[in-house]
Amino acid sequence: MLAVRARALFDGVGPGLIERPTVLIENGRIAAVSPGGVPVVGAEVLDLGTATLLPGFIDTHTHLAFDASDDVIGRLTAADDATLLERIRAAARASLAAGVTTVRDLGDRGYLTLRLRAETARDPAAGPHIVASGPPITTTRGHCWFLGGQAEGVAGVRAAVRERAERGTDVVKVMVTGGDLTPGSDPYSVQYGRDELRAVVDEAHRRGLPTAAHAHAVTGIREAVAAGFDTIEHCFFLTESGVDFDRRVIEEMVRRGTTASLTLGALPGGPPPPAHIARRIPSLIAGLGTLREAGVTMALGSDSGIFPVKAHGSYPYGVTAMTDFGFTPVQALRAATSTAAVVCGVGGRKGRIAAGYDADLIAVGGDPVADAGVVREVVAVVRGGVRVG
Repeated sequence: MLAVRARALFDGVGPGLIERPTVLIENGRIAAVSPGGVPVVGAEVLDLGTATLLPGFIDTHTHLAFDASDDVIGRLTAADDATLLERIRAAARASLAAGVTTVRDLGDRGYLTLRLRAETARDPAAGPHIVASGPPITTTRGHCWFLGGQAEGVAGVRAAVRERAERGTDVVKVMVTGGDLTPGSDPYSVQYGRDELRAVVDEAHRRGLPTAAHAHAVTGIREAVAAGFDTIEHCFFLTESGVDFDRRVIEEMVRRGTTASLTLGALPGGPPPPAHIARRIPSLIAGLGTLREAGVTMALGSDSGIFPVKAHGSYPYGVTAMTDFGFTPVQALRAATSTAAVVCGVGGRKGRIAAGYDADLIAVGGDPVADAGVVREVVAVVRGGVRVG
């Protein structure tokens, strides 16, 4: 048994902090949470002093196979499986060190991340708990085609979903639109017709798998929501000239319970955003406010791996970015913990500090409810009841 003490605790859902908590851990799970510094008998004590305990962060959108270099595609396509798997392992360790104890990987090649999923299940120090999609489904030479997920037509996409189910993936990812990362791909154009998108959702749901739709643009978001996808990745409602947070689409997201998996945050010190992105920021802030006020569920992902400023381990900067975009610290913390856990299909065991939940905890050096910026000061990481950082 392990008893973890700290100055305060955010449990993943509550509006404030619990003072002087003791979290009792047994066999990798939380046995009890007691406020007020209760005496502990028969347990090893980990006293974290003035730190604040949080549930381990949950990244709803990452790419462990991407190395956040200046040539992500070139380095990935040149790497053999053994080299790429080592990079995936290193990315996972960097995420864990930053306090991310669960990741939903949405950009695999050759199902390599499923091998790491097995490794981290055996050894908590090897990396976060992994929710894996395998290679994203995309059109011929479509966005991220080099990951190996090309499929065409209703029969083709159904076969692709079946393959992922047979391989044991946890979620089905589809590139509903193109993306900036892939030369020749258009992020504003829909890659699949509505029949194909509905076929993906139908086949996945029949096999008990949730579906995630890559869509920055309103064109793709509209089609993905109509087709019944469970999460919209990025979900920024972009147009070629600006932003269009279509209220009819937003109302349909609320009606269907569709989640927006926002990919926010970046390391400081990078180049300023291009002018066409910078001028959209005020509209994005207003639009995300519209989503929030309408009641759309929003969780936080990093999109880590795609650029140097999106390095693995940068997830805490997404929490602070949410506050820059108008969310309160508590809303941002929930999006990174309890809400993200539900999105990843592990809401019954992760994302909260409560009896019966997995003992995935982190400690930060301050009060994150008053100042979300302290989440960048991770002073301890406990995964599966084992201190790993």
